Amino acid sequence: MVALLFLIMFALMALGLDIFIAMGVSSLVYIIIKGGIPFALVPTTMISGISYSLLAIPFFMLAGELMNASGITERLTRFAQFFVGSLKGGLAYVAIVVNVISAGVSGSAPADASAVSSVLLPAMRKEKYDPDFAAAINAASATIGPIIPPSIPMVFLGLITHLSVGRLFLGGVIPGLLMGVALAVMVYLEMRRRPLPGIKIKRDLRTLFQVLSDSFFALLAPVIVIVGIVGGVVTIVEAAILVVFYTLIVGMFIYRKIHFIDLPGIFARSAVFSTNIMILFAVIGIFSWIVANEQLGQTVAATITGMNLNKYTFLLAVNILFLFLGMIMDAIPAMLIFFPVLLPIALDMGIDPTHFGVVVVLNLMIGLLTPPVGALLFLESKIAAVPFDRLARRTLPYIAALLVVLAIATYIPWTVTFLPNLLMGQ
Repeated sequence: MVALLFLIMFALMALGLDIFIAMGVSSLVYIIIKGGIPFALVPTTMISGISYSLLAIPFFMLAGELMNASGITERLTRFAQFFVGSLKGGLAYVAIVVNVISAGVSGSAPADASAVSSVLLPAMRKEKYDPDFAAAINAASATIGPIIPPSIPMVFLGLITHLSVGRLFLGGVIPGLLMGVALAVMVYLEMRRRPLPGIKIKRDLRTLFQVLSDSFFALLAPVIVIVGIVGGVVTIVEAAILVVFYTLIVGMFIYRKIHFIDLPGIFARSAVFSTNIMILFAVIGIFSWIVANEQLGQTVAATITGMNLNKYTFLLAVNILFLFLGMIMDAIPAMLIFFPVLLPIALDMGIDPTHFGVVVVLNLMIGLLTPPVGALLFLESKIAAVPFDRLARRTLPYIAALLVVLAIATYIPWTVTFLPNLLMGQ
């Protein structure tokens, strides 16, 4: 029966239906065919699938929208340009640095890609950058957003498995920085073959002071979120509300880029995305009940146990699975369906849950760059006016660099666990 459940769900997804519709219809078909299951279970499990902590997600999405409109991204860009803009291909390095910093506000790859690309792509066109290269580095850099805290995918993992969101956040810091370094290395190699001009930057103490003064409030936003959550001062929901309030104040009264007339559109865009997430969580309540009722977790565990895998080959299999899932479906449903099933097996093998969670998220973020789904490819292709197939080919070197980081994070666990253990204890 569980095979029928997944067969119907993937068939409906292949036909182009939204994931929550595919999951909902397949669950209803299961209930009807199985028989003996009261339909009252449907509304009950849908309601139980939504928790108070989910409020963090729409607020973080709203923070990303406000960041785009408030001028924070532009100031972060000027900050990055001062330090790396004069290098060959300097704007490509700027894209990486800005994504690393802005990751501390929205926690969303599409939000970061939209914000940073809207600022940098026109500048890259002006400096005669190859459009394919410009789009590829912006798309690849945006994958850093959900790894460095705050991270919406890691909020999901915390909610569905009761893992510490603070530890997951801290666990993503070093891998996120390694992603930035790996992408920078690829840009360096690219510039050795096809050098592009850097930007003329005036470097003196006065200019440095002006840059720091101009970007101070923009740089402070991610610090507020990370310190608040890790220090235990605020909950994840309170941190999300705090960063929205902070970004709104900065955008309206300090940078004066946001006006009252802009707010309805900003709130509407955030509400549309958040509604899709809430519906998905409601439907996953039914789906999760069916998976538990069919004892899928026990079946998978027994199968893996029978294969006599050690934790290293298990992690390799998990990487292959989630890289494949990232190619055919969005990150959130992939986590919701498969992570709770695999986590107990990882724990039995002695794998740290924070390490396991960060590795899974990293896999799925790489999946944002891989066809046929490739959400970041579709978004960047539209923003940069570059054909999807050309952009997909152009991102291959950057995917390779990110896979190296994935291997490091997978098989050198302290790259993930060092900061959580240092700041929050074992």
